[in-house]
Amino acid sequence: MNIRFFQPADAEELACLFEEMQAYYGVFCPPRQAILSGILNRPPQTEFLVAETDRIIAAAAFAAIYPGPGLQPGFFLKELYVAGSERGRDIGTALMKRLAGLAVERGFGRIDWTAARANERLLKFYDELGGDRKEDRIFYRLEGPKLKALAGLE
Repeated sequence: MNIRFFQPADAEELACLFEEMQAYYGVFCPPRQAILSGILNRPPQTEFLVAETDRIIAAAAFAAIYPGPGLQPGFFLKELYVAGSERGRDIGTALMKRLAGLAVERGFGRIDWTAARANERLLKFYDELGGDRKEDRIFYRLEGPKLKALAGLE
């Protein structure tokens, strides 16, 4: 297995992985062309690490953020997904280790992420990595009509 940064030539394979991810979470999945457009035209601060064998089997999507504790930069991990056929082989751990190494290389002080409270397997995975649960925080999301209303567009 090789872990490396995403390249534009990886877009089709990453789109396939994202389609699987959406199905796994049971959420809406846009058409393939929209996924490809999103991948290739993502905000410039968004990065992907991919894990590959003969194909892309996992990905981590993350971005640099500032400020954090002590006014230090860090990463926000938006997605970490391992193909269902590849789970249990420490691929997620390998991606997180690479991301941690990248944070240290760049002089960043932390990695932040969220996890669904109902996904016990995922919580166990993050606990075993050494992540500290921050129970004093609540994750909010503003989207759709409410986002547009706040922007004064509805």
